[in-house]
Amino acid sequence: MKIQRDDRDVHFQYAEEIEEKLKNDTFAQWLGIVLTEVGPGTAEAQMTISENMLNAHGTAHGAALFAIADFVFAVACNSYGKTSVGLSVNIGYLAACQSGDKITARAIEIKRNHRTSWYEVRVENDRELVAHVSALSYRKNEYFVGREEG
Repeated sequence: MKIQRDDRDVHFQYAEEIEEKLKNDTFAQWLGIVLTEVGPGTAEAQMTISENMLNAHGTAHGAALFAIADFVFAVACNSYGKTSVGLSVNIGYLAACQSGDKITARAIEIKRNHRTSWYEVRVENDRELVAHVSALSYRKNEYFVGREEG
């Protein structure tokens, strides 16, 4: 008989291991994204817009904003130590960012069930909301921390 694990219990029991695993994202590191907070179903990260992240108009490329939003989404949906992958992401770009802007992305869980979970991500600079994201993840059976019980 397989023992059911409580997601929040797994998060708190393995919080350090989960955070260490999730911040070891080489693409996020390459972009200079710094994970600042991980909670059960939540995450926050920061990144400074650099010259090589600008588009032809001299403002932050949408891909840079999407990257930090996608990163905090991934951290939030994997924060329970259970492997989760993105199914769908919808982003709205609301304002431009400039080189040197420090942006913060925050993901919060809206709803979670056995197989799927929904998240809202807000990306802001020090002046305003610059992007808003709705994201859906698929929750696999496997935990990437601890031993599978049962």
